Amino acid sequence: MTKKAFITGINGQDGYYLAELLLSKNYHVFGITRNTALVSDKIEYLIGDLTDAASIQAAIDYAKPDEIYNLASQSHAHKSWHQSLDTAEVNAMGAHRLFDMAFKVNPDCKIFQASSMQMFGDANQSLQNEASPFNPNNPYAISKLYAHNIAKSYRNNYHRFISCGILYNHESPKRGMHFITQKVAYAAACLKHGIKQSCLLNEQGEPIVNHGKLLLGNLDAIRDWGHAADFVKAMWLMLQHNIPDDFIIATGINHSIRDLCEAAFTHVGLDWKKYIEIDQRFIRAQEITAIADISKIKNVLSWTPHVTFHQLISSMVDFHLSAIKSGHVLC
Repeated sequence: MTKKAFITGINGQDGYYLAELLLSKNYHVFGITRNTALVSDKIEYLIGDLTDAASIQAAIDYAKPDEIYNLASQSHAHKSWHQSLDTAEVNAMGAHRLFDMAFKVNPDCKIFQASSMQMFGDANQSLQNEASPFNPNNPYAISKLYAHNIAKSYRNNYHRFISCGILYNHESPKRGMHFITQKVAYAAACLKHGIKQSCLLNEQGEPIVNHGKLLLGNLDAIRDWGHAADFVKAMWLMLQHNIPDDFIIATGINHSIRDLCEAAFTHVGLDWKKYIEIDQRFIRAQEITAIADISKIKNVLSWTPHVTFHQLISSMVDFHLSAIKSGHVLC
């Protein structure tokens, strides 16, 4: 019998890789979208919005999924300060609506909730695991913690199968351009092609590559970067496990933004130090530097990441090199 999966946020990076994974496993995949024009011979798109309970219920009632993956969110922490109410409406209440409607339609449905490492906020310990205390410090992280706690409440109080993946940074060529990995990869590709004034813009409305330079913030900031294709495999494994639970999904290896720049520019044979400049506007007031402990997901689900940091960054740079060469860059 063919399993049916329902994905929110299917148009994003994670939605793309998850849909590909599930289709390879012969799932019938439903994706919820606000865009009526989306058509696919592989994915059945349904109209819905996490801010609209009626549309969510109608979509779930139609799909009657065995598994739901909630990947939709307003995912930019910096942007959440300017759109705090919208962030809460989608990330917190949107998830709550989804859980409520899903279990009304099918109490036995399995749900994956995409939680965030930003919930740890100002971490007071050097190694973060599933039992580490949460201390969110921006509207995005707070909204994610609400959804995370509501999910645990459904699991603990109503015995519903709902698992939360605490996601660390995960990238790919499909990543949004407002993320630093994409900016650095794109800049390296532009400068390799001799482009000193890029058509793509940063959050300040300025060219990402401006007068042959890429402006960044704190180069010593630390991130744990993995590949989205690895991470969606972990999501799927969580719903195949016989017990719902929370798992950190990460690589357990940290790299600095300086490392990121070196990896991207070295891949195209350039010295990154000649092209990077510090701009105070891009320095965050708060940074999370703790290391992820992935022993639980390794031991319980036998999951480990396969794509290395350098393979990840190289693939992102190659994507932009190819796009620029073929003229497919969208400005």
